Amino acid sequence: MILSVLEQHLDTISQLKGLTQEIATIAKTCSQALKAGKRIYLMGNGGSAADSQHIAAEFVGRFQIERQPLPALAFTTDTSLLTAVGNDYGFDEVFARQVRAFVQPGDVVIGISTSGNSGNILKAMACAQEQGGVTIAFTGQGGGKLANCCDYCLAVPSPVTARVQEAHILIGHIICQYVDEVLYGAQ
Repeated sequence: MILSVLEQHLDTISQLKGLTQEIATIAKTCSQALKAGKRIYLMGNGGSAADSQHIAAEFVGRFQIERQPLPALAFTTDTSLLTAVGNDYGFDEVFARQVRAFVQPGDVVIGISTSGNSGNILKAMACAQEQGGVTIAFTGQGGGKLANCCDYCLAVPSPVTARVQEAHILIGHIICQYVDEVLYGAQ
């Protein structure tokens, strides 16, 4: 079983080589937005919520070099807001209300959904586009509904949720390293 999981992981990661152009475009989009004084917002459910928090932390804290904090926020961290909005407006609104409150034109909004079909992510992405945000989806194989309703969709070519999540965090780290190199000359 362990060797099988490792082989699945390596196969999925190896297939990311076919997505290098898409990853580079997304990394460039994020670095250009940050350079222009814009912000990055991230969101997801379950493990993807944790991934959005992890990536935001890499931007605000640091990735591999000492540098100024970069403005990134995961919409998954305020439990009072999430539960109040979920209770009063429904779970599909938990991210959309935050998008309406915070996203400005040119900000980057990253929605992470392994299926590509999370209702609250779909609604938030539509709101982000209405407000002039640049929308990026990290999904699994096929991209789901998100593939057709965002500016960029990075669909990891695997149907296995765990392998997709492993690839998403690697992609997040690649983007952070790219931003460090472009904005701060880090090697």
